[in-house]
Amino acid sequence: MLNNNYKVIGVMSGTSLDGLDFAYIHFDKKNDCWDYEILEAETFEYDDKWKSKLNNAFLFNNEELDVLNREYTSFLALQIKLFIAKNKIQDFDAICSHGHTILHQPEKGFTLQIGNLPEIALLLKRTVVCDFRVQDVHLGGQGAPLVPIGDELLFSNYNYCLNLGGFSNISFNEKGKRIAFDISPVNIVLNHFAESIGFHYDNEGNLAKSGVINNQLLKELNALDFYEKSYPKSLGKEFVQNEILPLINKYEISVNDVLRTFVEHIANQITNVVKPNTSVLITGGGAYNVFLIERLKFLKPNVKWVIPNDDVIQFKEALIFGFLGVLRLRNDINVLSSVTGASKNHSSGNIFHYQEKDC
Repeated sequence: MLNNNYKVIGVMSGTSLDGLDFAYIHFDKKNDCWDYEILEAETFEYDDKWKSKLNNAFLFNNEELDVLNREYTSFLALQIKLFIAKNKIQDFDAICSHGHTILHQPEKGFTLQIGNLPEIALLLKRTVVCDFRVQDVHLGGQGAPLVPIGDELLFSNYNYCLNLGGFSNISFNEKGKRIAFDISPVNIVLNHFAESIGFHYDNEGNLAKSGVINNQLLKELNALDFYEKSYPKSLGKEFVQNEILPLINKYEISVNDVLRTFVEHIANQITNVVKPNTSVLITGGGAYNVFLIERLKFLKPNVKWVIPNDDVIQFKEALIFGFLGVLRLRNDINVLSSVTGASKNHSSGNIFHYQEKDC
């Protein structure tokens, strides 16, 4: 008989490089319904050295990526140990880790999340479930987004689940199927320009709010080919480097004006997707961008935009990757073909068991 009660540690590192999110979660299944409780949660910020490495790793050759993967796996294991020790966590079934995405090219049959080497189970001396995306890409899918199975089973009381992280992504139920896709870049671009003038990020969107929309830039951003594509579709850093930044850099305008224009672009793309008279759960760091939320409400006032408590805002992705790990341990479906475009629904992720060696 399958276990219906799990305690796991979910680990997530997003493309915006805000830090490593950890969540210690209790999952319980009753009457075919899953419930959860976040017992402890914390973000460990990256130092400048790691930010620089992870930010530039898409330029590395294969040998450099192999070295980085080993280094990051050791680093990740150490941070997980610190989280466990700090919160005096003893009782848990597995560590469920996303790793950090360096390359995401599903159209070429390739995606790379570092920190998912088998050695991580040896370093932690625990069962680790990780590397959730690769199998889906091999099955012809986008390998993203993976969060929608958690939206379906844990947050079905909302019409839409919207995450505002490095990129915005959304999931919803349509004609009995879960649909999900990436909408646009968000913090990966906003943070880039805020950092260029000495800020880690645009606090509450105040820099953007003080800027002026450049209508021609906004028009060109909204006209990018990606936005015309049908789902399934997903975005990676390559899109930002190859499409977004070169386009913005053509314009000699202030950073505040860039931020103001890009916030409007984000809001345009999101409100193009969301239907009126619905409810939207907003999570991710962008939920704290007061100005962006104001623009969403202005452009779609007949939508109920819901900001949950801080734990759900900040740690929903760590929570759901913990849940993906639980489903993988049970061999239950944790990736939906209706979302990723894979050839079938499947149970994805590597399970690395730790076994003590006999003396």
